[in-house]
Amino acid sequence: MQEISFDTIRQYGNIELLAKQMVEGFITGLHKSPYHGFSVEFAEHNLYNPGESTRHIDWKVYARTDKLFTKRYEEETNLRAMIILDRSPSMYYPDKTYDKMAFSTMAAASLGYMLQRQRDAVGLCTFSDDIEEITQVKSTKTHLHQIFLKLQQMLEKPPPQKETHIAKVLHQVAETIHKRSLVIIFSDMMGQMGNQEEIFAALQHLKHNNHEVVLFHVADHETELQLDFPEKPMVFVDVETGQKEKLRPSQIRENYNKKISEIYHDLNVKCGQYKIDYIEVDSKKELDQVILPFLIKRSRMK
Repeated sequence: MQEISFDTIRQYGNIELLAKQMVEGFITGLHKSPYHGFSVEFAEHNLYNPGESTRHIDWKVYARTDKLFTKRYEEETNLRAMIILDRSPSMYYPDKTYDKMAFSTMAAASLGYMLQRQRDAVGLCTFSDDIEEITQVKSTKTHLHQIFLKLQQMLEKPPPQKETHIAKVLHQVAETIHKRSLVIIFSDMMGQMGNQEEIFAALQHLKHNNHEVVLFHVADHETELQLDFPEKPMVFVDVETGQKEKLRPSQIRENYNKKISEIYHDLNVKCGQYKIDYIEVDSKKELDQVILPFLIKRSRMK
């Protein structure tokens, strides 16, 4: 698969078409791995385990496959998923290519399509300083099409000139979702970086309400983590506050790298403590290099 960029999406015409193509690639990748799953093939069946009641064995499937599967009922198979997408100015970095936002919207679209394909219900929440939009959680194709349109619009309209308040938003989402759900977050976590405890408390709130949480921590690793810029005087601009500093990268690189490493480490550790699936994402990577390992990991856990 090719690297995802705003230009790639424009070449394909729309997010929906590209997402469907990518999902077919993911499914092929899952079939090639020793771990099949993410409920793609057997949305209504579980492998039969010796000792279980034979009451729900699907004998028609046994006749076709010579394998024992038990039927799962609708309330057991249907998952509810809320995809939360950060739309703050820092997510539209770098300027013009929007790599972080392009990656996040395509990943969200692909996962949404996979979930709907297996008849799971999907919703979308977008935010910057507050929740901008939150949809219902539904499993219909019409609803998913509306989500695709909203994701497309997020790429095509200019970013809001607002700071991020991710902790406040996650608390709001935790109070809004009343049924146990899979909560998938795409964010660079740039907002409130100086107050990690607020973010940790918000993540813990989601887990306390019995939601399964996955955090895709999106960044341009080369420039945002390593501060790998040409060694010359440059003007660095905080895209959320507008603050500017003129300096050479080497003047701050060591301290910057140390600070950003601490932030990433602390977030990783806290997510581990809260049993949150934490995934570091380099927005320059191809989508399947991030999503496919995630799907295989989930299928191992089933």
